[in-house]
Amino acid sequence: MGYNLTAIGQYYEGNQHGNYQFCSLEDIINQFMIVYVGEDKIIRKCNRVDVAFHAQRALAELSFDTFKSIKSQEITLPASLTMILPHDYVNYTKISTVDSSGIKHPLYPTKHTSNPFPILQTSDGSYDFQVPAATGFLTDNSFDSSTQAIPQATTPDNQWVAKGPYGDPVVDDILISGSLLKFVHGSKSFGANTGFNYPGSITSRIYMVYQRINVTGTTSIDLTATATSAAASAGIKGTGLVRIGVTSLVPGNANVVGQSFNMGIANPDITQIVNGYMGAAMADPAIFNLTDSNGNPSYLEFNDGTTSTLSTGSINTSLVPEDVDGNKYLYVLVISTVNNFTTVSDGDGNESTNTIDSVVVSGDLPVNYLQEEAESTTWTNFKANEPVENNINDYRDYENNVYWPNEGERYGLEPEHAQVNGSFYIDQLRGKIHFSSNISEKTVILDYISDSLGTESEMQVHKLAEEAMYRYILHSVASSYAYTQQLVPRLKKEKTAAIRQAKLRLSNYKLEELTQILRGKSKLIKH
Repeated sequence: MGYNLTAIGQYYEGNQHGNYQFCSLEDIINQFMIVYVGEDKIIRKCNRVDVAFHAQRALAELSFDTFKSIKSQEITLPASLTMILPHDYVNYTKISTVDSSGIKHPLYPTKHTSNPFPILQTSDGSYDFQVPAATGFLTDNSFDSSTQAIPQATTPDNQWVAKGPYGDPVVDDILISGSLLKFVHGSKSFGANTGFNYPGSITSRIYMVYQRINVTGTTSIDLTATATSAAASAGIKGTGLVRIGVTSLVPGNANVVGQSFNMGIANPDITQIVNGYMGAAMADPAIFNLTDSNGNPSYLEFNDGTTSTLSTGSINTSLVPEDVDGNKYLYVLVISTVNNFTTVSDGDGNESTNTIDSVVVSGDLPVNYLQEEAESTTWTNFKANEPVENNINDYRDYENNVYWPNEGERYGLEPEHAQVNGSFYIDQLRGKIHFSSNISEKTVILDYISDSLGTESEMQVHKLAEEAMYRYILHSVASSYAYTQQLVPRLKKEKTAAIRQAKLRLSNYKLEELTQILRGKSKLIKH
C-alpha cells in the first residue's frame, strides 16, 4: 500500500516528528503472538499476559546498554546546588554545564565527599527520639471550620464538643464563625433555691467547649491561646471571663473526686457540693488539676475586656493516669461566662460575646526511629567552599602558569581534579545530585538512561532493534515452558546475536565521520 497523503500532511503539521523510526510495544506483542505462537510453531500455546511481561522486561534490559539514550533534562542550578533525579532515572550517561555558546562542558564525580544521614541529637549528644507535635495535639486549633454550631456530646472523638444544654436565655449560643470560637451570653434572673443553697441572682450562664487529646509518651506540653473577653458596660455587666486550660479530670454528669467533674449545671452561682454533686464546677479553677513549671494552675485566664495572647509554662504530663489500654488522655477546656450582670439581658442588645482565636497545645511525641537534621555538616561545608579544582593554592591542583616556575614537580595529581568545570556526587538516599559551588546559577544538563517503561505512547522500540526484541521475548518465553527446553540454547545464541547486531546498527558509525577523526592522528599533540 502507498502512503496516505493526508496522514503525511498531518505528520508535518503535528508534533510527532521522527516517530516513524519507532514501533510501539503493543505492536511488537501483537506481531509476536501472530508469528511465534500457535500450532506447528515454536510456542504452541502462550498467554498474552506472559508475552507482555517478557516484552516489558526485554524493553527494560535493552534500554540499559543497547538502545540509545535519548532522555535528558536541563535546569538552571538553584542556590541549593541540587538537582532532583528524574522520576524514571536509572543511571546517568553524562552531566555537564552549558556555556553562552551552547557548548557542553562535562562535570566529573567526586569520591571525597557525600551527604551522610545527619542524626538529630540532644544537647548532651544522645540521639533524639522526640518529635515536636506543634499543633498536632488538637483538631482545628485555629477554628477554621465553616460556620457551625458545636456538637453537644460527652465523647470528644477528636473534635470540639460543647457542654449542653445551652440556649438559656434564648440569645445564648456557642458556634465557630470567621475563624473564631464564639460564646454569646445573655443573663437571667434565677430565683432562690434552698435545695441547692444559693440565693436568687441575675447572672449569665457558664458554658464550656472541650476536646480530648492523646498525650501517651509525652512528658510535657505547652499551652498558648489568643482570646478576647467581652467589654464591660457600666451599671449593666462586667467584663467577660474566659479560662483555657488542660485537665486530667473527665467532663461528665457526676463528680468523682480526682477523676471527673459534673458539668451539668450552668449557673455559676452554684458552687457548693450537695448530695455528692458539685454545682457549677466549671466556675471553679480547681478543675484544672495540673500545674506548669512555674507552679501555676494549668490554665490561662482572660478577664480584662481586651484581646491578648497568653502562654503557660511547661506542663508535666508524666503523672497523668493511664487508661485500661495504656493511653494517657488530657482534656483541653475552654470555659466562658460574663461577670456581674445586674440586669436581665435576653435579646435587649446588652448581650456579651467572648471569642477565642486559637488554642495551641504543643509538645514532643516519642518516635522509634532516628531523626534527620535539616542538613549534614559534610554537605554544608562542601557547598560553602571553593571547589578544590578551582583553588590554585591546593596541592592537588594541576600545574598552572603561576606556580609552574616555583613548584615544577607536583606529583600525585588526581585526574578528577584536573579540570575547572566543577564536580558532583549523587545522593541516592534522597534522590538528588549535589554540585560544587562554582556551578551555581549555571545551566546544567543531565543525560540519563531509563528502563523505557511508562505509558503506552512512551513504550517504543527503535526499528533497528525490533528483531532483538522478538529474539529476547522468544528466548524468555521458551525458557518458561518445559516442552521447549531443548530449544533454549539455540534461542539464547540467536538472542545474543540479535542484540549484538542491534548495538552495531544503533551505534550509528559513519565512514566519513570516522575518516575525519582519523585524519587528526598525525597531528602533534600539544599541551
